[in-house]
Amino acid sequence: MTAEYSAHHLQVLEGLEAVRKRPGMYIGSNGSPGLMHCLWEIIDNSVDEAVAGTGTRIDIVLHDDGSVEVRDRGRGVPVDVEPRTGLTGVEVVYTKLHAGGKFGGGSYAASGGLHGVGASVVNALSERLDVEVDRGGKTYAMSFHRGEPGVFADSGEPRPDAPFSPFEQKSELRVIGKAPKGVTGTRVRYWADRQIFTKDAAFQLEELETRARQTAFLVPGLELVIRDEREKTDGDAEAKDAEAKETSFRYDGGISEFVDYLAMDAPITDTWRVQGSGSFTETVPVLQPDGHMASTEVERECRVDIAMRWGTGYDTVTRSFVNIIATPKGGTHQQGFEQELLKVLRAQVEQNARRLKVGKDKLEKDDVLAGLTAVLTVEVPEPQFEGQTKEVLGTPAVRTVVVKVLRQALGERFSSTKRDDKSQASMLLDKVVSEMKARISARAHKETQRRKNALESSTLPAKLVDCRTKDVEQSELFIVEGDSALGTAKDARNSEFQALLPIRGKILNVQRASISDMLSNVECASIIQVIGAGSGRTFDLSAARYGKIILMSDADVDGAHIRTLLLTLFFRYMRPLIEDGRVFAAVPPLHRVIVVNPGSKPNETIYTYSEQELHALLTKLRKQNKRWHEPVQRYKGLGEMDAEQLATTTMDRSGRLLRRVRMQDAEAAGRVFELLMGNEVAPRREFIIDSSDRLTRESIDA
Repeated sequence: MTAEYSAHHLQVLEGLEAVRKRPGMYIGSNGSPGLMHCLWEIIDNSVDEAVAGTGTRIDIVLHDDGSVEVRDRGRGVPVDVEPRTGLTGVEVVYTKLHAGGKFGGGSYAASGGLHGVGASVVNALSERLDVEVDRGGKTYAMSFHRGEPGVFADSGEPRPDAPFSPFEQKSELRVIGKAPKGVTGTRVRYWADRQIFTKDAAFQLEELETRARQTAFLVPGLELVIRDEREKTDGDAEAKDAEAKETSFRYDGGISEFVDYLAMDAPITDTWRVQGSGSFTETVPVLQPDGHMASTEVERECRVDIAMRWGTGYDTVTRSFVNIIATPKGGTHQQGFEQELLKVLRAQVEQNARRLKVGKDKLEKDDVLAGLTAVLTVEVPEPQFEGQTKEVLGTPAVRTVVVKVLRQALGERFSSTKRDDKSQASMLLDKVVSEMKARISARAHKETQRRKNALESSTLPAKLVDCRTKDVEQSELFIVEGDSALGTAKDARNSEFQALLPIRGKILNVQRASISDMLSNVECASIIQVIGAGSGRTFDLSAARYGKIILMSDADVDGAHIRTLLLTLFFRYMRPLIEDGRVFAAVPPLHRVIVVNPGSKPNETIYTYSEQELHALLTKLRKQNKRWHEPVQRYKGLGEMDAEQLATTTMDRSGRLLRRVRMQDAEAAGRVFELLMGNEVAPRREFIIDSSDRLTRESIDA
């Protein structure tokens, strides 16, 4: 740094230099998310063509050399000369910022591309980018090196490190072949520039498949095919093709099918579809024939399409989109949707106040959104987004259009005289009112659910054997199977920080039961009361009375079933405990081997936790010529251990083994619980049959 600061210290970055200098401004980051954002930009251009009515298939290929290729059958990038720049359409699109056909020129009614920087940004951040266009019976091609057009001297497969010669006088759009009559389309292949992106940045196949599936739902009839050719073994081309993973996505049901896919819980209502449109005016700069921009008042039409359904759960799953572009942080369209949903349901509850017994209480947004799965899409020309990443819609007038469309559709639904409509409307009102009452009750009893002190009276279940410490982080709650195990556990525990709660048999399967059934179940209610943090949407992790929740069941099939039922309860109604890593499964031993030592040396006791571990131990003892007491004790349940054995193996912190219950993907976990514990029997039967080869006769404790 110098004290002097004058005009010659200023820098003016021309064209794509600005993108390479500050990539985060355009793609968010230079890691894997930024790399994926570049790919979305290219894919979205192809999707815009499909939305415009040309092309029903998009191919995405992840090549084994680190490049990615996107192919479509759209209209193809224009190849004629743009009059103002004197450059071909291909060069304009891929080298000029804020240039393209999506600024209101009539080429697209509604598109995801708005700023004219997507393709040119990807080009600027690529070590090499190749474009091929089929148009007018010819195939045109152009290549770029870090945004600069030129020619690569390739021999065989294209490589980013091949010798490159930039155009010196005038760039050239080469004709490399003939295209079949009537066939149009664009093929883009690029190699991300490792000078820009971090070493660990990589294309995420799972994320790509999720985005492709989402797009296929949003554009009915469009097929997206993903082919992953990475990490292939050496061999001929046929072998590599055989190993390549290819996945195809196509859905004709639109966003109604999307909602059915997203919904995890049992339905209370059918999937309601709301469609409509509205118009508004806004003043925008419009390019005049003389090349100047003039503020002009234009009329816009906004189309709204919503699919939604309520289920028995309390989780909210909403997806909002503008012109097929996901808006994960919402915006004016989502604000209008939630605002009108609350307003309409409040009015309906007030009209049915006597039947619902609500008094003067009012619904809040969380009550209405509990158990809702919704997909909201709007199509609007030239929407205003907050930033290039397009995560938030900013066009104010869209809120009003969504409100009007939703108000009319819900009004017709709630005033319908059809039996199904009346039944579903009634069940929905019961659902939102029960959520409201649960919220009010939780708020009223929040203070009474705190850990009792010496001056307070306890309202906790009599069967709880509590600990003495008030330090939540140190305290542990063991949920024990049966009274017999409780007796042993009382003597085995450290009463300073270990509490015990016995449960009788198998608790209710809450995945298949309603909230009221769950709360009326004695065992479920006791667990929720003892933990003291509420349940469902009102769960407050900071109010939990114990730092660890440890499920201690027998090491047999019934014990595994009980543990699964308990985990279902925690997943559905106390999920923050799992997300915070505070739920554990105790691992009691299966066998006790008493090794006989010679002479006066005391015998040694060894515990094993699986059949394989036992056989390995006995083989080792045979090799050492050591004897053991026969028969080896096989524990069928916790009640077979004495207090010392239970403490040593399962409860004492110095020697026990715990399995922490983790959940990395809530959506995937929800699908597993619904498959294994839900109402649908057929998928569970198929899963059991398909998985039967993993099970051995010896692993069944019968």
